[in-house]
This record gives sequence, structure tokens and C-alpha cells, in this order.
Amino acid sequence: MRKVPAVLRQARKAIADLDLLKVLQSEINHEFSAKQFQVVQFDLSPNEAFFKFNDESSSFGDFVVDWDSPQSQDVVLRRRCESGEEVAVSAFLGAEGSNENAKFPRNAFMKVGVKKPGLRSLLQFDCVATAQVGDGCDVEIQNVNYIPSPDLDSSSAHKGPYISFFSSSDERLRDELHKYLEARGVDKSFADSLLLHLHKKEQGQYVEWLHKLQGLVTPSE
Repeated sequence: MRKVPAVLRQARKAIADLDLLKVLQSEINHEFSAKQFQVVQFDLSPNEAFFKFNDESSSFGDFVVDWDSPQSQDVVLRRRCESGEEVAVSAFLGAEGSNENAKFPRNAFMKVGVKKPGLRSLLQFDCVATAQVGDGCDVEIQNVNYIPSPDLDSSSAHKGPYISFFSSSDERLRDELHKYLEARGVDKSFADSLLLHLHKKEQGQYVEWLHKLQGLVTPSE
């Protein structure tokens, strides 16, 4: 016969695990009932519906998804323009924005590379995709850098002038660089699709983590 303290400890653990399971199930149900980012068939069970999170692909215009691992937080998109230019965008979610009324709670950090056909040099833009109040989204350019060749050692390569929009007061330059990106598909509509995709991706990863945790604490039959 086991000692009473051992039985009590096991009973307390069982109660704590049961409470944790209830909290986990409540959180999973909440995520599936929230319709802000996901595309889910709600007549399915949570376990079945989980796999529906990313069934509907986001619309990125002429961009194609080059990298979007379920285990990573980032996404890489590419497109080839009619002129032969190559455009690559890598992005991941940043911190929550300051405006609680925005369409998406978090901004996305983006690096946009534009390469001319036949050249190894490229223009690199450091940008932030932000959600505005209402349904609008925007692309803010923070820095622009000229890189002679991605293959050159960064310590020896002359990267040219580094343009920071935190200090630049040339509004005409700012506007023209925005138009330059918009002409290559990096516009407000692209920012909206990107933010939606990244938020759906994060939500799907969170629900997957909840399911794994639920499986670990569920008592064995």
C-alpha cells in the first residue's frame, strides 16, 4: 500500500494536469472561433480544422513563394518583371504596433532586393509593412543600400552611400523610391497580403504548439 503523501501528490498533479488541459482546450477553441486571420471550416473538429489554416494561399500578385517553412517565422517571395529585373522580398513579423485600431496588430520587417538583368549588383531596401486605421496598409522605406555583389565579402566590398530615411529630408527622393518599389509590385496591396499571410502563419504555429502541449499533458490510457 502506497503512503498517503505519495497518493496526495499524485492526486494534486492529476488535478493540475486536468486544469491545464481545460485551459489549453479553451485556448484552442478560442483560436478557432476567432475569424480575424484564419480561413477555417467551422463544421470540422479543431483537430481537423487545424490543417485548414493555410489551405487558402495569400494573393501576392506576380510574386511566387520561394521559402515558407512551417518551422520558421519568415517568408521569401520572388518575381521576375517583364524587363528582366528580379525582385526578392524576405519578411517576418515585428513587434506590435502602437495603434490598437489597425487592421493587423503587428508590423512586418521587409528586405527588398532589386537586381537588373545581367548585373550582379542590387539595390536593397529596408522596409516596414504597416497596417493603418481601417483596412489600409502601407510600405515605409527606412533605408536604401547599393550592394555591388552579394557574393563579395562584406568587409571589403564598397557598398556605396547608405540612405537613411530617419534623417533624410528629401521628400522628392522619398516619393520616387516609393514609386520605384510600387512599379515592381511592392505596394499597399502587397503589404496587406503579406501581413495577412504572416499573421495566419503565426496563428497556425501557435495552435500547433497548443496541440503538442495538449498531447504531452494528456494522461495515457
